[in-house]
Amino acid sequence: MATHEPTRADNSRSRVRVELGERSYDIRFYHDEPDALACDLAPYCPERALIVSNPTIWNLHGEALASALTRAGVDFIVELIGDGEEFKTLAHDLALRGFPVIVLERGDIASGTSGRTHGLLHSGSRYCVTDGEAAVECIQENIILRRIAAQCIEFNEGFFVALDEEDLNYAPQFVEGCRAAGIPVHPLTPQQALSVEPNLNPNLLAAYRVPDGAFDPLRLALSFAATAKRNGAVFLTYHEVKGLILRAGGVAGVIALNRHRGQEVRLEADLVVNATGAWAGIIAAMANIHVPVVPTPGVMVAYNRRLINRVVNRLNTPGDGDILIPQRRMVVIGTTSFETPDIDYIPVDENQVEEMWRKAVELVPAVANAEQRGAYMSARPLIGSGEAGRSLSRTFKSYAHRQNDGVSGFITITGGKATTCRLMAEKAADMVCEQLGISAVCRTAELPLDSYRTYYQSMDGDAIE
Repeated sequence: MATHEPTRADNSRSRVRVELGERSYDIRFYHDEPDALACDLAPYCPERALIVSNPTIWNLHGEALASALTRAGVDFIVELIGDGEEFKTLAHDLALRGFPVIVLERGDIASGTSGRTHGLLHSGSRYCVTDGEAAVECIQENIILRRIAAQCIEFNEGFFVALDEEDLNYAPQFVEGCRAAGIPVHPLTPQQALSVEPNLNPNLLAAYRVPDGAFDPLRLALSFAATAKRNGAVFLTYHEVKGLILRAGGVAGVIALNRHRGQEVRLEADLVVNATGAWAGIIAAMANIHVPVVPTPGVMVAYNRRLINRVVNRLNTPGDGDILIPQRRMVVIGTTSFETPDIDYIPVDENQVEEMWRKAVELVPAVANAEQRGAYMSARPLIGSGEAGRSLSRTFKSYAHRQNDGVSGFITITGGKATTCRLMAEKAADMVCEQLGISAVCRTAELPLDSYRTYYQSMDGDAIE
């Protein structure tokens, strides 16, 4: 039985006592002291309460807790975020703006596409000729991520190298595109490039230096998640969304499967954000909404020698196997691009693996003497329809389904790159604020992220506050 008792005469704080099995919990909430929660709850108080919970306790007792709060007359907000790189970043942004956030992830953190990227911190140079909007987004976010997530990034630059006449003919467009997008680009002679990267193809004809970099995909995801968690976000891993709760012309929550316990979980929310990457179209279809996301997988292959210290790109329009990236003690070549009818089962195609090897050897011949460490697939969430994968834009899009489809309580954010995940989250969080009538500014571009190591540090005690 839950009871609602004021703890001070002025009623500015309240407490709900909840009996869950053999244990009892005190849930305390604040009406006029948002600073006590280390976040800005002023837009909600006194109508709303924030719940900050150890995720393990929430997994075990979340439904009973929600029921107890309802019986006690306590109103609370739950935000549900999906399963893509942007969901960790969005949870971080919303938590900083004072929103209570609950994140549902089908597996563990970064178990989908966000954990299977090759880890290129794009300067935008790759897209400067074919997709100027994406190029501008990349260089701007490249600068921000270097500032807020330095622990996850190698500050190692990138080279674009010309190996034949076709590459040389592309160079003027490339230089012009970089300058138009605000991307620093510096020409190098073959001798200059080989002096710092001696394993490059000795027959290269030209090279250009750009501010590419390499990042650790898991560490970046965990850093965003750790910071969001410290600011009150709750992460429910191994919770797979099976349906949406539809009510009165809108989305009122989600139906998920707790994959640890094999139990269905129903979570109601004021707003559901679909940030599920390549799966965004599948989730949107649960509300009878079409989102034109095209899952476009590609293969990446890792080799067991760190043969370069800079990212090496082929100086040409984006194609298969034209990026070789240093990752820890390895190099990774990527990637291919094709469409698939089943994004939950994407087998690694050995013909594509062989093609990646040939492309890697063209850029760095010493790859021929390295051993393959692994090959893996992931699916990009590209926006568009009726075009081949390489022709689709690498930018992102937010969908306010209330305005676009007449379905309230539901937003989708998809597309983009890992490099632009923070910007994607900012735009989606702006849309959340607009939908809920809240005024709260984004601060994610200025505040450094917590260490990725802190994500798995448990909260002390059994209290849910």
